[in-house]
Amino acid sequence: MPSSLRALYDTPFFDLLSHAHQVHREHWTGNEVQLCTLLSIKTGGCSEDCSYCAQSARYSTGVKAERLMQKDDVLAAARRAHESGSTRFCMGAAWKGVRSGDSRFEQVLDTIREVSKLGMEVCVTLGQMGPTEARQLREAGVTAYNHNLDTSPEFYPEIVSTHTYQDRLDTIAAVQGAGMAVCCGGIIGMGESVDDRLRMLEVLCSFDPPPESVPINCLMAMPGTPLEDQAPVDVFELVRLIACTRIRLPRAKVRLSAGRTRLSREAQALCFYAGANSIFYGDKLLTAANPGEDADHSLLAALDLKPQRPFADLPVPARANAEAVAVLH
Repeated sequence: MPSSLRALYDTPFFDLLSHAHQVHREHWTGNEVQLCTLLSIKTGGCSEDCSYCAQSARYSTGVKAERLMQKDDVLAAARRAHESGSTRFCMGAAWKGVRSGDSRFEQVLDTIREVSKLGMEVCVTLGQMGPTEARQLREAGVTAYNHNLDTSPEFYPEIVSTHTYQDRLDTIAAVQGAGMAVCCGGIIGMGESVDDRLRMLEVLCSFDPPPESVPINCLMAMPGTPLEDQAPVDVFELVRLIACTRIRLPRAKVRLSAGRTRLSREAQALCFYAGANSIFYGDKLLTAANPGEDADHSLLAALDLKPQRPFADLPVPARANAEAVAVLH
């Protein structure tokens, strides 16, 4: 990890926040926050052994394996999200990955085609895939693909053994090759060091083009998982990481993701000041709790923040595809 990144992180707290806020103001117009809704379209029964995940079939967490949601049910949820103010609709499936020609993947593609007609950005997180699957997703209307690095390459084997860090990077390369935006971040609070967090940021900064959005999750220690006893992350460590991410990736949307239920309104305000400009919106994230819509509306109003319009600052190929889909329908 470059010493410059550690030096940035160790900048006196308020100096770091001032720097990050200045960078944010230079690259983003208005006091806007992206509102994203996340829906689990296939819950539980996953074959992977990610130590943080309650959906792994390897752990006794009380999460039951469910079938892939039907298109009409997903569409109903997407319409509700659109009506409540979300500008990005994210669909996640608990499985290892997707393969062209598989019946479940074809069902997901059919669902995406319909969701993309609603005027929101469409994001999916479906695990590993190659160039063929990535191209099919883009053609169906996906504007962004989420595939988190989770942590540093060095710490990753402590968290997952059923796939490698390189597997993650290969999927991200396929996403970029297909012209979709990359949504890629990580989880803090899994027992990693500060250097691990900064090493993850270093890898994110090496992407060409840079990630369009960077979700920063605080571990929600789920009963039954190997990480169930992990202590909550110190809020000032979270704010420092957000500030460093904003400075090093000035055009990325930095998303406050899992763990917001443990943050006070004041802590979230600090995160926004440090450069966060995206949140998951709605009272549930896959299997974890999330602040309710009324609470978020109240917080944004108190901070004079407003929802960001859809398709803001997407890479040209993804944005062009999204606009073409909107015109066609």
